[in-house]
Amino acid sequence: MTNAQDGPESAVLEDLTSAHASVTLLERLADKLGGRASVAAVHGEPAVGQGVTIIPVARIGFAFGGGTGREVNTSRIGEGGGGGGGAGAQPLGFIEIRNGIATYKPIRDPWVDVVVPLAALLSAIAAPRLARRLVKRRTP
Repeated sequence: MTNAQDGPESAVLEDLTSAHASVTLLERLADKLGGRASVAAVHGEPAVGQGVTIIPVARIGFAFGGGTGREVNTSRIGEGGGGGGGAGAQPLGFIEIRNGIATYKPIRDPWVDVVVPLAALLSAIAAPRLARRLVKRRTP
């Protein structure tokens, strides 16, 4: 007879234990990353001064993953697992509250302030020239 621990019930129990370890690992990762990914980590706490309140606004995201595995072979038995994750925060703007009126003010990328008007200017210059060339090609 074989040992009772070597049966299918034992394999299921080990798989459940392994799955529980994965869930525990993922929960710990989520707790640690979620606690660190906050608007305060990007901008700080809301500021109040001279009758104006400034509330920072940011986009926060985090992702994580993990897993465990088991190899049962005639020559060896092995287990392993791993996990990892990351968090990111991007400042978007701030809410200014002055005299009871709230106004959202976005933080713009300086390159956008330069590139977009420059592209519009170049398009405005090039479009009429391109239109004239197309008209010349179509007229016999």
